[in-house]
Amino acid sequence: MAKFTLRQLELFAQLPKHQTLSSAAQSLHMSDSALSHAITELETAVGEQLCVRRKARGMYLTPAGTHFASRASEILRATDSLAGELSEVSGELRGPVSLGCYTGLASNVLPAVLEGIARLHPEVEIRITVGDHSDLLPALADGSLDVAVVYDIGLPATLQRSVVYETEVMAVLAQSDPLASAQSIDLSDLAAKPLIMLDTAPSSDYTQLMFSQRELTPIFGAIVPQIDLVRALVGRGLGYSLLMSRPNQIPVSSEGLGLVTRHLNPRSGVTSVVAVWPTGFTPSARARAVIDYAIEALEASEPS
Repeated sequence: MAKFTLRQLELFAQLPKHQTLSSAAQSLHMSDSALSHAITELETAVGEQLCVRRKARGMYLTPAGTHFASRASEILRATDSLAGELSEVSGELRGPVSLGCYTGLASNVLPAVLEGIARLHPEVEIRITVGDHSDLLPALADGSLDVAVVYDIGLPATLQRSVVYETEVMAVLAQSDPLASAQSIDLSDLAAKPLIMLDTAPSSDYTQLMFSQRELTPIFGAIVPQIDLVRALVGRGLGYSLLMSRPNQIPVSSEGLGLVTRHLNPRSGVTSVVAVWPTGFTPSARARAVIDYAIEALEASEPS
């Protein structure tokens, strides 16, 4: 029977994320030679070539190596869950939770969640990854993340989900904009103005779908990748934006310029922010505590 250590599994499970041995070794805080030696020992133990290493052409996994890395990730999750269960027998949650969060939600969602979990479960260590769907969904699939907080838009059926809070698309305008005095705004009234669009998945595709459904064509003022930059440009009166309503949102840009948020009429883009994890995977009690607290802390922030 092949014998290998959890440490060897931990090292090998990281390889699919890298194209070169040097990159993998750097992320693992070890030398290239030490990582290469560990891989060779693992291949000897299992009696199979798992990884092809070529100095000039990088590194790639064999089919057996790809399968082994996937199974190694599953085993590591199971051992981590077992260790957590032992601490939970004593009534205390402890250990890591790898939490992903959609970029546009991070500054509004994560502070409240991190503060609450630190207070309620001080031995739980939350490791944060921020990105869009193209970053977070593969990380859920390969086991790098336990759970992610994202919009319930374009998600695969292979994910289970719990609703954190309901949301909808809102118009964001400078305080000085003539439309800012309206209680709600028709999308057609905005179409002639420059749109400052958030360029992240699925936000940008969703925004354009809203216009096409109304047979409208937006005028793009700027397409930018960061929500704070979107709000800063809107605050300077360079255009309007369409953004999902968020909890804990202050009515000023990063430069302190006034912003107003108005419902669309008719309302549009009504959806949910959800916590998601792979189907067939049961979140640990620690991850479940993070999900439950996020719901408790944020569900009261539904748009009125």
